[in-house]
Amino acid sequence: MTTRTPEVSSSTTRAGTGTAKHRSVKNVGTGAPDALALLKKDHKEVKTLFAQFEKLDSDTEKGELAEIICGMLTVHSQIEEEIFYPALRAAGVDIDTMDEAQVEHASAKNLIGQIEEMEPGDDLYDAKVKVLGEYINHHVAEEEGEMFKKARTKNLDFAELGRQLDARSAELKDDLGLS
Repeated sequence: MTTRTPEVSSSTTRAGTGTAKHRSVKNVGTGAPDALALLKKDHKEVKTLFAQFEKLDSDTEKGELAEIICGMLTVHSQIEEEIFYPALRAAGVDIDTMDEAQVEHASAKNLIGQIEEMEPGDDLYDAKVKVLGEYINHHVAEEEGEMFKKARTKNLDFAELGRQLDARSAELKDDLGLS
């Protein structure tokens, strides 16, 4: 799989301030990534990539961008499933919320697998990427609107979770060549 770094940069600075956007992902005083902010940053980046995909005409560019999107979603899903979701379950976030997220991940992985087996220009390729984007937007809305709110009511160390998520994400991205 040939991948390239997405055009989205989490280290771009706001005009005139010199303050990097990624600063909002750090807990003040500790320098540790905050789990919820880190996951939201991932959500925003992939949403931007889906919007870029919609504007492309070249099958080659679509294929390259779809590979990046699928890779990022694979990494994101895996860190949530390995670290974040178990922590929420252990903290007592209701089972229905967690089970729904697990089923949504399984469905997204299925669609990612279909896209990865296809070639840009194949029948339904663009449609599958578009549907994946819509599906992810729905999942993100539920995650940020419901799950994250429930997580905030629990006694969780978001700094430690953030460190774990960040470290595992870097490891997985390196394995996939997304670094």
